[in-house]
Amino acid sequence: MMKKEPVEFYEVQRFRQWWTWILLLGINALFLWGCIQQLLLGKEWGTNPMNDAGLIIVAAAMLLLSVAILGAKLFTYINEEGVYVKFFPFHFRYKFYDWSNLHKVYVRDYKPIKEFGGWGIRFSINAGRAFTMSGNKGLQLVLMNGKKVLIGTMQAEFLAEILVKLGKTKD
Repeated sequence: MMKKEPVEFYEVQRFRQWWTWILLLGINALFLWGCIQQLLLGKEWGTNPMNDAGLIIVAAAMLLLSVAILGAKLFTYINEEGVYVKFFPFHFRYKFYDWSNLHKVYVRDYKPIKEFGGWGIRFSINAGRAFTMSGNKGLQLVLMNGKKVLIGTMQAEFLAEILVKLGKTKD
């Protein structure tokens, strides 16, 4: 039986922006009010109301989307094998980046809005793919094929130390 490599870096992040919680709570409260108005009180909701089934479907979809966003977690772990990242509930398995397939690896500051249009699972033509939750620091991976992946972190200094310890910072 082979001995597993110890995990050198492990981080779990959640959405921490208060405005995300308020926005989603407000949207869901609005649809709940619409359902009460139209389904329980019999008053059509809005100037161009949708039918009851449509209202229920949209309200349920918004609730499920809110639960998915508020329950989202970004898992990152790094060991001698490489970098693993999972953005739950959108990924059920870790994406693995083997050290041998990475040209450069470094911690950097980034501009979430300017570079990627915000946080979450993002893609930019110039900056590549991003998996971020909050903040403006991340682990930049540059693959051998030139593609880029940015993984957000709230532990940038510790992560930089781990990369040095593993001898994985490449220029």
